Amino acid sequence: MDGRTQLPVNLYLAEHFQADYVDTITEPGPVRALAEGDAGPETASVLRRVDISVEKHGSRLVAVVAHYDCAGNPLPREEQERQLAAAVDFLRQHYPGVTILGLWVNELWEVEELIGGED
Repeated sequence: MDGRTQLPVNLYLAEHFQADYVDTITEPGPVRALAEGDAGPETASVLRRVDISVEKHGSRLVAVVAHYDCAGNPLPREEQERQLAAAVDFLRQHYPGVTILGLWVNELWEVEELIGGED
């Protein structure tokens, strides 16, 4: 939900994936919730919103974003990267045919693509 990440991520998606519009689903520490799978209400809430983006807005690409200095998930980068990989795997199971990326926004607010869209 950190606004510091949204502009860099939107610009990255526009430049690298020709995205004209980006649906933004915000949640503090989303990689933590998604890495836990179907374990809780946060995950259900995120999935409900991704469903709308994919099913109603026709989104064919979903980027899961973790970032430096995350207040909602204040873990070291290495742990957030592990969660990011689990979150991407979880979403790929729920949305076959949709490209799922794992992005990291670093301390310079630059986007790093850690997990590409290939399955």
